[in-house]
Parts: sequence; C-alpha cells; structure tokens
Amino acid sequence: MIYKICHSDEWHDAVESGCYSGSRDDARDGFIHFSTADQLAGTLARHFAGQSDLVLIAVAADRLGSALKWEKSKGRASGGGSIFPHLYDELDISAIEWSRPLPHDEDGRHVIPDGLI
Repeated sequence: MIYKICHSDEWHDAVESGCYSGSRDDARDGFIHFSTADQLAGTLARHFAGQSDLVLIAVAADRLGSALKWEKSKGRASGGGSIFPHLYDELDISAIEWSRPLPHDEDGRHVIPDGLI
C-alpha cells in the first residue's frame, strides 16, 4: 500500500471525474508523489505543515502497473535521497482502497490513522 496526501477539493474533483491528475506540485515535477507508511509523518511535516482540509488516500501499488516507479528523492527537503513511489500517469480511482480526512491534534500536527506507522 502507498499513500497520497491531497487537499479535499482536489480529491472531490477526482472522485467525480474518476481519476486524479495530481496537485500543482505533481504537475510541476511530472509525476504524482506518493509515500510509504513509514514516510507519511515526514512528508506531512515537510510539505503540509499547518495545512488543513487534507485527505489521506490509500492506493494498492500493484494496481498501478509499470507507470509506478520507485525513485530517490532529490535533496534534503524531499527526504534526503530516500526511495519514494512516483506515478507517471493519472491515478485511476479504481486503485483506491480507502480515503480518510487528516485531522490535527491539539498541537496542530496531522493525525495519521492508527495502524499505518
């Protein structure tokens, strides 16, 4: 399982259209960024700190085919060379296992659903 974090309005549009084309950052980089369960906390802290109205999407990686590539991130701000899943295609909604809102705790940190990390 791999995970995508996006804004709820983007996710709503994806559900209605049947596919997710990615965020502005994804479009800039030429692929849809994903994280593993172990990478979620770091991704949230680095790229989504202080943002609200986010959704966590669980995706069955084996349903994405050859468009899914496991690649090193570029630079310290992106995870210091860790291997991340990148999708070089639109995300078909049929590959989604579940989606959930990402609320904040009392300290303002995003709460990752139990059992993922």
